[in-house]
Amino acid sequence: MEEKHPSFIHKISRIISDFFNPLVSLIIFFIYMSIKNYALKNSLLYFLPIVLMVILPVIIWLVWNVKTGRYTNMDVSNRNQRKSLYFFIAACVISYLAFNYFKKGYIDFVMLFILILLFAMQISNYYIKSSMHTAFNVFVAALFFAIDTGAGLIWLGIAALVGVTRVILKRHTPREVFMGAGIAIVVSFIYLYCNIQFQH
Repeated sequence: MEEKHPSFIHKISRIISDFFNPLVSLIIFFIYMSIKNYALKNSLLYFLPIVLMVILPVIIWLVWNVKTGRYTNMDVSNRNQRKSLYFFIAACVISYLAFNYFKKGYIDFVMLFILILLFAMQISNYYIKSSMHTAFNVFVAALFFAIDTGAGLIWLGIAALVGVTRVILKRHTPREVFMGAGIAIVVSFIYLYCNIQFQH
């Protein structure tokens, strides 16, 4: 009986951790934001470039690198392997920011802060393998919080749960999870502060 209990916790942790990975969490936020802020046509016009220029290329990059053996797994748990992943995601986000600026004449604030979070995670990666799952879910909580306080608090709970699963699955140590959360909290506070300033 005692052996089945950890196995059940491990399975649940894997489901939570796999589902609330950074890409899925961001997709859920962008869908929520698009529906809340735009009519159907405008939400598609906003969301489609993000899918085509950031989300899809990153998924293809991950699958291709796992299949060719460059990455050990889709989580990219290896610290050295993460370097190329951070650079690739950053390149996708920068191209989207440039496209959006020239097309619409403004900088996408959300994507700009995703880029800032990426750079902070990349710098951290040289010293400690900070949890990307935890960091991005904490930041997604801040993104939700800026639109809907209740949704933000719920997602903060999800972020904490994800952090716990990363330790249970032995993908990260508690220190790496706290480091990821710490980086995201700093970036999130700056984002929320700037968001309030721009609204006034």
